[in-house]
Amino acid sequence: MNKIRIGFGYDIHKLVKGRKLILGGVEIKHPKGLLGHSDADVLCHAIADSLLGAANLGDIGKHFPNTNKKWKDCSSLVILKQVLILLKKNKSKIINIDSTLVLEKPKISNYALQMKKNIAKSLSIKINSISIKATTNEKLGDIGKGKGASAYSVATITSQK
Repeated sequence: MNKIRIGFGYDIHKLVKGRKLILGGVEIKHPKGLLGHSDADVLCHAIADSLLGAANLGDIGKHFPNTNKKWKDCSSLVILKQVLILLKKNKSKIINIDSTLVLEKPKISNYALQMKKNIAKSLSIKINSISIKATTNEKLGDIGKGKGASAYSVATITSQK
């Protein structure tokens, strides 16, 4: 009997000069990029954590630690592919992903469709199984001051375990 399970994910990274801004696997022209061990794609990281949480498999830090050189500058789309392998081993299947990016600039509406395509391909799911929304922090806090970006994700899966 399949169980329906829900997982929640969150990620935040600092914006710095000298890094590429990559969100949902899309490189976006911007004077700053997100600082992290991998490509620091907060959207993919939040999605990975929500999927791992739904399957009760721990978190992104457990499976892709920043102490492992293998993940240095790695595309977070590769991380999502690895999460899919873990889900399959766990006899879990993705139903739906709902995510929200939080950043002041740049606006991502022109990039959202490509982000959905990239994530759908990495997770071998249909594009209509992924929702990507964006909002600002209304100029409040460090994200509101343009010092970082964060993302939230909720994933629904089925599991035979």
